[in-house]
Amino acid sequence: QKARKKRLELKKIIKKGTPENQELALLKLHKSPRNESEVRVRHRCRKCGRSCGTFKKFGLCRIHLREAAMRGDVPGLKKAS
Repeated sequence: QKARKKRLELKKIIKKGTPENQELALLKLHKSPRNESEVRVRHRCRKCGRSCGTFKKFGLCRIHLREAAMRGDVPGLKKAS
C-alpha cells in the first residue's frame, strides 16, 4: 500500500510538474523496484497461495471457495444444482 501511494504521487509529478521536478520524479520511479508496480502483482489465494483459478472478489482459489461455500461461510453463494 505504501509503495502504491508513492508511485501514484511520482506519476502525478511526472504529468503535472515543473521540468526539474519531473526529471527527479522519473529517476525515483526508475530506481524503485519493479515488483512494486501493480501490473506485476499476481492475484493469489489467501489460504494456499495458488495463482491459477483465483477469484478476485473473494481472494480465494476455486478449491477453497467451494469449501467455504459448502460450509456456508460465503453469504449469498450457493450451489447451482
